[in-house]
Amino acid sequence: MAGEELSKSIINYELRITNYEKQRQLRITIYELREQLLGMCYNGSSLGKAEVNYKLLITNYEVRVVRIMKKDNVLREKSYAFALRVIKTYQYLCDDKKEFVLSKQLLRSGTSIGANVEEAIGAQSEKDFFAKLTIAYKEARETHYWLRLLTDSGYVPKERSNSLLKDCDELLKISGAIQRTIRSRNSKSVSS
Repeated sequence: MAGEELSKSIINYELRITNYEKQRQLRITIYELREQLLGMCYNGSSLGKAEVNYKLLITNYEVRVVRIMKKDNVLREKSYAFALRVIKTYQYLCDDKKEFVLSKQLLRSGTSIGANVEEAIGAQSEKDFFAKLTIAYKEARETHYWLRLLTDSGYVPKERSNSLLKDCDELLKISGAIQRTIRSRNSKSVSS
């Protein structure tokens, strides 16, 4: 059933043609290349009815297919919401607890997660995407540390920190899963 739905779907691709001085961007719909590109990018996994966006880059006769990360994705939304919560926690720590050093560390690392996810969305290559996502993961690890430290030292109430730690763990799981998928896909393409 899923295979039938997939065969009826049409996938949008962005075609960029670079020819020395001229550069044009075209949006086209390609039906004939669907199975080949899906096989390259997903190794035969079922996608259901969803349309998938890809960037097909043709530069000096070199062709590469790169999956475009959607602008409205779960990691982007969750990291943004998390950054807002970190900012409120920072304001609480400064105004109510008069704590300025550790709270600034929390603010920097907690808001950096979303900033690096945004940079990953705008990455120019899969390598660049992976690098930015790795930085976001590391910032989430650091934020997790500062939250635990602020909680154990009594600056942040347990109820508030448990919720923040849960959200931080979720960001770690999502970004970690994306990293593992990319590593796995790259190791399979190298061995093929």
